[in-house]
Amino acid sequence: MTFSVTVAEHGVSFPCESREFVLDAAERAGYTMPSSCRKGVCNTCEAGLLDGEVDQRGRGRRTAKEGAALMCRSRPRSDVTIKPKRFEKIDIFRRKVIPAKVYRLAKPAHDVTIVTLRFPIGLRAPFKAGQYLQVLMEDGDRRNFSLANPTRDNDAAELHIRHVAGGKFTQEFLPKLAVGDPLRIEVPFGDFFLRESERPVVLLASGTGFAPIKSIVETAIHRRSTRPIHLYWGARRREDIYLEQLPTKWAANLSWFEFTPVLSEPTAAWTGRTGLVHDAVLEDHQALAGLDVYACGNPMMVSAAQRDFTETHGLPEAQFFADAFVESSATAELQPIEAP
Repeated sequence: MTFSVTVAEHGVSFPCESREFVLDAAERAGYTMPSSCRKGVCNTCEAGLLDGEVDQRGRGRRTAKEGAALMCRSRPRSDVTIKPKRFEKIDIFRRKVIPAKVYRLAKPAHDVTIVTLRFPIGLRAPFKAGQYLQVLMEDGDRRNFSLANPTRDNDAAELHIRHVAGGKFTQEFLPKLAVGDPLRIEVPFGDFFLRESERPVVLLASGTGFAPIKSIVETAIHRRSTRPIHLYWGARRREDIYLEQLPTKWAANLSWFEFTPVLSEPTAAWTGRTGLVHDAVLEDHQALAGLDVYACGNPMMVSAAQRDFTETHGLPEAQFFADAFVESSATAELQPIEAP
């Protein structure tokens, strides 16, 4: 059965099958709204539910009386009216399944592997800086990894993979991966990409959340952009900022780029910023209304940044963009959404 989803304040409606998630239906119709983990964990896709009823997988029914629902897990049970934090018409690049090959393997930190893939000669897959691909595993499972390369290098893919204890991909598959091995991927995916704007940009990363940030900055460099960008990269220890020399070089050579590393568990020798990375942003900016913020990495960091930036420092919801890295085993049924 097909229902109609109406987007309040936009004059837009699109069809959604009863077994289809609202977020998927919106993308199929050529629209995007805030999303990240697509597992009902990070809360990024929460939208107002103004009319109608949905079945929010793992959380039961939601009606207009409850006032909100997660679009990545909601299937319509009637015609519905929603009010997302942001809603845009987008030019969707045609997704491609590509038989890539491993070109290079590097290990910049004990728990991070950088995998560089090359596509067949003559094959390119356009994407937007900040988006991700999916690795297609032989058992039918998929794994999401952000593209760290600039958009001009769309005949290849650079992936920054953090090792997860007990992780099927990083513990069983990754150690056996060798240069020359085939790897099937599908690309591109994701709502996390730099929008055109006159406002300065704050980039907020934790861990391998630096990967899509790298793509955004290197794409800006290639396009000779001068839009001000300030990157805050948070980690527990200095060695966790596994490519520190790269943003340090950007900051030294580009007048429009600033870099602030932030450590939560520094050694006595560390003289830089300490604490939580999103708190460093709050310390530097009393008001955030004139900025666009892109946060990527740990879902607790992303959630805390969104809450504090919008509730206490005036950042409009529509100017906060996020990509929360949720482990593949986490689902809405197993991991409830809670404020950090």
